[in-house]
Amino acid sequence: MTERKKISIVIPCYRSAKTIGDVVQNIHQTLFENSEFDYEVILVNDGSPDDTAAVLRVLAQSNSHVIALDLAKNFGQHSALMAGYAQVTGDYILGLDDDGEHDPSQMFALIRKLEEGYDYVCAQFGHRENHTLMQNLGSRANNWMATWLLGKPEDVSFSSYYIMRRFVVDEIIKCKNPYPYVGGILMSVTHNIASVEMEHKPRAAGVSGYSLKKSLALWVNGFTAFSVKPLRIATVLGTIVACGGFLYGLAIVIRKLLTPSFLVGYASTMAVLLLIGGMLMLMLGLVGEYVGRIYISLNQMPQYVVKDVYKSDNNGTP
Repeated sequence: MTERKKISIVIPCYRSAKTIGDVVQNIHQTLFENSEFDYEVILVNDGSPDDTAAVLRVLAQSNSHVIALDLAKNFGQHSALMAGYAQVTGDYILGLDDDGEHDPSQMFALIRKLEEGYDYVCAQFGHRENHTLMQNLGSRANNWMATWLLGKPEDVSFSSYYIMRRFVVDEIIKCKNPYPYVGGILMSVTHNIASVEMEHKPRAAGVSGYSLKKSLALWVNGFTAFSVKPLRIATVLGTIVACGGFLYGLAIVIRKLLTPSFLVGYASTMAVLLLIGGMLMLMLGLVGEYVGRIYISLNQMPQYVVKDVYKSDNNGTP
Protein backbone atom coordinates (compact mmCIF):
# COMPACT_ATOMS: atom_id res chain seq x y z
CA MET A 1 0.00 0.00 0.00
CA THR A 2 1.37 3.43 -0.99
CA GLU A 3 2.16 5.66 1.98
CA ARG A 4 0.03 8.78 2.13
CA LYS A 5 1.70 12.12 1.62
CA LYS A 6 1.49 14.50 4.55
CA ILE A 7 0.52 18.16 4.42
CA SER A 8 1.83 20.53 7.09
CA ILE A 9 -0.41 23.59 7.43
CA VAL A 10 1.27 26.60 9.06
CA ILE A 11 -0.93 29.46 10.28
CA PRO A 12 0.46 32.56 12.06
CA CYS A 13 -2.22 33.87 14.41
CA TYR A 14 -2.79 37.41 15.64
CA ARG A 15 -6.08 38.69 17.09
CA SER A 16 -7.84 35.59 15.75
CA ALA A 17 -9.51 34.19 18.88
CA LYS A 18 -12.93 34.49 17.18
CA THR A 19 -11.94 33.01 13.81
CA ILE A 20 -9.19 30.43 14.16
CA GLY A 21 -11.49 27.74 15.59
CA ASP A 22 -13.67 27.77 12.46
CA VAL A 23 -10.58 27.80 10.24
CA VAL A 24 -9.17 24.68 11.92
CA GLN A 25 -12.58 22.98 11.82
CA ASN A 26 -12.87 23.66 8.06
CA ILE A 27 -9.36 22.28 7.51
CA HIS A 28 -10.22 19.17 9.52
CA GLN A 29 -13.44 18.56 7.58
CA THR A 30 -11.71 19.12 4.24
CA LEU A 31 -8.83 16.71 4.88
CA PHE A 32 -10.69 14.18 7.04
CA GLU A 33 -13.00 13.57 4.09
CA ASN A 34 -10.01 13.11 1.78
CA SER A 35 -8.10 9.97 2.68
CA GLU A 36 -5.36 10.74 0.14
CA PHE A 37 -3.41 12.95 2.57
CA ASP A 38 -2.34 12.86 6.19
CA TYR A 39 -2.00 16.28 7.77
CA GLU A 40 -0.91 18.43 10.69
CA VAL A 41 -1.88 21.98 11.59
CA ILE A 42 0.74 24.19 13.23
CA LEU A 43 -0.72 27.31 14.81
CA VAL A 44 1.64 30.09 15.92
CA ASN A 45 0.41 32.73 18.35
CA ASP A 46 2.46 35.82 17.49
CA GLY A 47 2.10 37.62 20.81
CA SER A 48 -1.59 38.37 20.24
CA PRO A 49 -3.08 40.67 22.91
CA ASP A 50 -6.49 38.93 22.92
CA ASP A 51 -7.39 35.35 23.95
CA THR A 52 -5.78 33.75 20.90
CA ALA A 53 -3.20 31.85 23.00
CA ALA A 54 -5.90 30.24 25.15
CA VAL A 55 -7.96 29.29 22.10
CA LEU A 56 -4.93 27.71 20.40
CA ARG A 57 -4.11 25.75 23.54
CA VAL A 58 -7.62 24.26 23.63
CA LEU A 59 -7.50 23.43 19.92
CA ALA A 60 -4.15 21.66 20.29
CA GLN A 61 -5.14 19.72 23.39
CA SER A 62 -8.38 18.52 21.83
CA ASN A 63 -7.12 17.55 18.38
CA SER A 64 -4.12 15.29 17.77
CA HIS A 65 -3.55 16.89 14.35
CA VAL A 66 -2.93 20.32 15.89
CA ILE A 67 0.25 21.76 17.40
CA ALA A 68 0.20 25.26 18.90
CA LEU A 69 3.22 27.47 19.49
CA ASP A 70 3.02 30.47 21.80
CA LEU A 71 5.70 33.07 21.04
CA ALA A 72 7.05 35.21 23.88
CA LYS A 73 6.06 38.46 22.12
CA ASN A 74 4.97 39.85 18.80
CA PHE A 75 7.84 39.12 16.40
CA GLY A 76 5.93 39.74 13.18
CA GLN A 77 4.24 37.49 10.64
CA HIS A 78 7.39 36.30 8.89
CA SER A 79 9.15 35.37 12.13
CA ALA A 80 6.01 33.49 13.18
CA LEU A 81 6.12 31.63 9.88
CA MET A 82 9.75 30.69 10.49
CA ALA A 83 8.78 29.32 13.92
CA GLY A 84 6.06 27.22 12.32
CA TYR A 85 8.31 26.01 9.49
CA ALA A 86 10.79 24.70 12.06
CA GLN A 87 8.11 22.30 13.33
CA VAL A 88 6.83 20.82 10.06
CA THR A 89 7.08 17.10 9.28
CA GLY A 90 5.04 16.96 6.05
CA ASP A 91 5.94 16.49 2.40
CA TYR A 92 4.04 19.62 1.39
CA ILE A 93 3.80 22.81 3.45
CA LEU A 94 0.64 24.87 3.09
CA GLY A 95 0.10 28.38 4.38
CA LEU A 96 -3.15 30.26 4.84
CA ASP A 97 -4.61 33.09 6.93
CA ASP A 98 -6.21 32.85 10.35
CA ASP A 99 -9.24 35.01 9.52
CA GLY A 100 -11.28 32.72 7.27
CA GLU A 101 -10.55 34.60 4.04
CA HIS A 102 -9.01 31.49 2.46
CA ASP A 103 -11.20 28.46 1.71
CA PRO A 104 -9.37 25.26 2.80
CA SER A 105 -11.28 23.24 0.19
CA GLN A 106 -9.41 25.16 -2.53
CA MET A 107 -6.06 23.76 -1.36
CA PHE A 108 -6.43 20.88 -3.80
CA ALA A 109 -6.13 23.31 -6.72
CA LEU A 110 -2.78 24.40 -5.27
CA ILE A 111 -1.73 20.78 -4.73
CA ARG A 112 -2.61 19.77 -8.30
CA LYS A 113 -0.61 22.70 -9.68
CA LEU A 114 2.36 21.88 -7.43
CA GLU A 115 2.34 18.27 -8.63
CA GLU A 116 2.76 19.48 -12.20
CA GLY A 117 6.40 19.94 -11.22
CA TYR A 118 6.54 23.33 -9.48
CA ASP A 119 8.31 23.97 -6.17
CA TYR A 120 5.98 26.73 -4.94
CA VAL A 121 2.43 27.64 -5.90
CA CYS A 122 0.34 30.49 -4.49
CA ALA A 123 -3.23 31.67 -4.89
CA GLN A 124 -3.68 34.76 -7.01
CA PHE A 125 -6.59 36.99 -6.09
CA GLY A 126 -8.06 39.90 -7.99
CA HIS A 127 -9.15 43.13 -6.35
CA ARG A 128 -10.29 42.40 -2.80
CA GLU A 129 -13.45 44.36 -2.10
CA ASN A 130 -13.19 43.87 1.66
CA HIS A 131 -9.65 45.27 1.78
CA THR A 132 -8.94 48.95 2.18
CA LEU A 133 -7.29 51.00 -0.53
CA MET A 134 -4.08 51.12 1.54
CA GLN A 135 -4.04 47.32 1.94
CA ASN A 136 -4.49 46.77 -1.80
CA LEU A 137 -1.81 49.35 -2.61
CA GLY A 138 0.51 47.76 -0.04
CA SER A 139 0.06 44.34 -1.63
CA ARG A 140 0.83 45.77 -5.06
CA ALA A 141 3.90 47.60 -3.74
CA ASN A 142 5.26 44.44 -2.12
CA ASN A 143 4.70 42.42 -5.30
CA TRP A 144 6.39 45.12 -7.39
CA MET A 145 9.32 45.11 -4.98
CA ALA A 146 9.61 41.30 -5.12
CA THR A 147 9.57 41.41 -8.92
CA TRP A 148 12.09 44.21 -9.34
CA LEU A 149 14.48 43.47 -6.47
CA LEU A 150 14.19 39.70 -6.03
CA GLY A 151 13.50 38.45 -9.54
CA LYS A 152 9.97 37.13 -8.96
CA PRO A 153 8.16 36.29 -12.23
CA GLU A 154 5.88 39.16 -13.24
CA ASP A 155 2.88 36.87 -13.82
CA VAL A 156 2.95 35.57 -10.23
CA SER A 157 1.72 37.63 -7.27
CA PHE A 158 2.71 36.48 -3.80
CA SER A 159 -0.14 35.82 -1.39
CA SER A 160 -0.52 34.27 2.06
CA TYR A 161 -2.34 31.22 0.61
CA TYR A 162 0.33 28.97 -0.88
CA ILE A 163 1.91 25.52 -0.91
CA MET A 164 5.53 24.45 -1.36
CA ARG A 165 7.67 21.36 -1.29
CA ARG A 166 9.50 20.24 1.83
CA PHE A 167 12.99 20.89 0.48
CA VAL A 168 12.10 24.58 -0.01
CA VAL A 169 11.15 24.94 3.67
CA ASP A 170 14.27 23.03 4.73
CA GLU A 171 16.33 25.68 2.94
CA ILE A 172 14.22 28.60 4.18
CA ILE A 173 14.73 27.74 7.86
CA LYS A 174 18.50 27.78 7.41
CA CYS A 175 18.23 31.57 7.32
CA LYS A 176 18.90 32.97 10.81
CA ASN A 177 18.46 36.64 9.92
CA PRO A 178 16.57 38.36 12.77
CA TYR A 179 14.57 40.19 10.07
CA PRO A 180 13.35 37.31 7.88
CA TYR A 181 11.50 38.06 4.67
CA VAL A 182 10.09 34.74 3.46
CA GLY A 183 9.53 35.90 -0.13
CA GLY A 184 13.17 36.94 -0.43
CA ILE A 185 14.45 33.68 1.02
CA LEU A 186 12.11 31.74 -1.27
CA MET A 187 13.44 33.48 -4.37
CA SER A 188 16.99 32.63 -3.32
CA VAL A 189 15.97 28.94 -3.22
CA THR A 190 13.90 28.52 -6.38
CA HIS A 191 12.33 30.41 -9.28
CA ASN A 192 10.19 27.40 -10.23
CA ILE A 193 6.96 28.97 -8.99
CA ALA A 194 3.42 29.38 -10.28
CA SER A 195 0.03 30.74 -9.24
CA VAL A 196 -3.61 29.67 -9.38
CA GLU A 197 -6.55 32.06 -9.75
CA MET A 198 -8.88 31.90 -6.74
CA GLU A 199 -11.81 33.72 -5.23
CA HIS A 200 -11.17 35.69 -2.05
CA LYS A 201 -13.69 35.18 0.76
CA PRO A 202 -14.70 38.03 3.11
CA ARG A 203 -13.05 38.12 6.53
CA ALA A 204 -15.07 36.13 9.09
CA ALA A 205 -14.68 38.65 11.93
CA GLY A 206 -12.62 41.62 13.10
CA VAL A 207 -10.21 43.68 11.04
CA SER A 208 -6.81 42.99 9.58
CA GLY A 209 -3.86 43.13 11.98
CA TYR A 210 -1.77 44.76 9.25
CA SER A 211 -1.72 48.45 10.05
CA LEU A 212 -0.09 51.04 7.80
CA LYS A 213 2.93 51.01 10.11
CA LYS A 214 3.32 47.23 9.84
CA SER A 215 2.86 47.33 6.07
CA LEU A 216 5.59 49.95 5.74
CA ALA A 217 7.88 47.94 8.04
CA LEU A 218 7.36 44.84 5.89
CA TRP A 219 8.06 46.84 2.74
CA VAL A 220 11.30 48.29 4.18
CA ASN A 221 12.33 44.84 5.40
CA GLY A 222 11.87 43.30 1.99
CA PHE A 223 13.47 46.31 0.33
CA THR A 224 16.70 46.00 2.30
CA ALA A 225 16.93 42.34 3.35
CA PHE A 226 17.88 40.53 0.16
CA SER A 227 19.18 43.06 -2.34
CA VAL A 228 21.89 45.70 -2.63
CA LYS A 229 20.00 47.46 -5.44
CA PRO A 230 18.85 50.25 -3.09
CA LEU A 231 22.49 51.07 -2.33
CA ARG A 232 23.28 51.08 -6.03
CA ILE A 233 20.34 53.40 -6.65
CA ALA A 234 21.68 55.69 -3.93
CA THR A 235 25.08 55.69 -5.66
CA VAL A 236 23.56 56.56 -9.03
CA LEU A 237 21.37 59.32 -7.56
CA GLY A 238 24.33 60.71 -5.64
CA THR A 239 26.39 60.78 -8.82
CA ILE A 240 23.61 62.52 -10.77
CA VAL A 241 23.08 65.14 -8.06
CA ALA A 242 26.84 65.74 -7.73
CA CYS A 243 27.20 66.19 -11.51
CA GLY A 244 24.18 68.47 -11.58
CA GLY A 245 25.58 70.54 -8.73
CA PHE A 246 28.97 70.81 -10.44
CA LEU A 247 27.42 71.90 -13.75
CA TYR A 248 25.15 74.39 -11.98
CA GLY A 249 28.12 75.86 -10.11
CA LEU A 250 30.15 76.05 -13.31
CA ALA A 251 27.28 77.81 -15.08
CA ILE A 252 27.06 80.40 -12.29
CA VAL A 253 30.83 81.06 -12.42
CA ILE A 254 30.77 81.50 -16.22
CA ARG A 255 27.75 83.78 -16.06
CA LYS A 256 29.37 85.85 -13.33
CA LEU A 257 32.53 86.25 -15.46
CA LEU A 258 30.51 87.27 -18.50
CA THR A 259 28.11 89.47 -16.55
CA PRO A 260 29.84 91.00 -13.51
CA SER A 261 26.62 92.65 -12.38
CA PHE A 262 24.89 89.24 -12.14
CA LEU A 263 23.77 88.41 -8.59
CA VAL A 264 23.42 84.80 -7.47
CA GLY A 265 19.81 84.31 -6.37
CA TYR A 266 19.18 83.42 -2.72
CA ALA A 267 16.18 81.23 -3.60
CA SER A 268 18.04 79.16 -6.19
CA THR A 269 21.00 78.69 -3.85
CA MET A 270 18.76 77.49 -1.02
CA ALA A 271 16.86 75.18 -3.39
CA VAL A 272 20.10 73.51 -4.47
CA LEU A 273 21.34 73.21 -0.88
CA LEU A 274 18.04 71.70 0.28
CA LEU A 275 18.02 69.26 -2.64
CA ILE A 276 21.57 68.10 -2.01
CA GLY A 277 21.06 68.02 1.76
CA GLY A 278 17.87 66.01 1.40
CA MET A 279 19.54 63.50 -0.91
CA LEU A 280 22.46 63.13 1.49
CA MET A 281 20.16 62.52 4.47
CA LEU A 282 18.13 59.99 2.48
CA MET A 283 21.24 58.09 1.46
CA LEU A 284 22.69 58.22 4.98
CA GLY A 285 19.40 56.84 6.31
CA LEU A 286 19.50 54.01 3.78
CA VAL A 287 23.11 53.15 4.63
CA GLY A 288 22.22 53.40 8.33
CA GLU A 289 19.39 50.90 7.85
CA TYR A 290 21.81 48.39 6.34
CA VAL A 291 24.45 49.01 9.02
CA GLY A 292 21.85 48.68 11.79
CA ARG A 293 20.67 45.33 10.43
CA ILE A 294 24.26 44.12 10.19
CA TYR A 295 24.85 45.15 13.82
CA ILE A 296 21.73 43.38 15.06
CA SER A 297 22.59 40.26 13.03
CA LEU A 298 26.11 40.20 14.49
CA ASN A 299 24.56 40.32 17.97
CA GLN A 300 22.61 37.18 17.01
CA MET A 301 19.22 38.52 17.97
CA PRO A 302 16.60 35.74 17.73
CA GLN A 303 14.05 35.52 14.95
CA TYR A 304 11.51 34.34 17.49
CA VAL A 305 11.26 32.89 21.00
CA VAL A 306 8.85 30.00 21.65
CA LYS A 307 7.42 30.29 25.15
CA ASP A 308 5.13 27.24 25.12
CA VAL A 309 4.25 24.35 22.82
CA TYR A 310 0.83 22.72 23.14
CA LYS A 311 -0.03 19.27 21.81
CA SER A 312 -2.80 16.75 22.24
CA ASP A 313 -2.62 14.23 25.09
CA ASN A 314 -3.78 11.68 22.48
CA ASN A 315 -7.29 11.66 23.93
CA GLY A 316 -8.56 14.29 21.52
CA THR A 317 -9.89 14.10 17.99
CA PRO A 318 -8.04 11.47 15.92
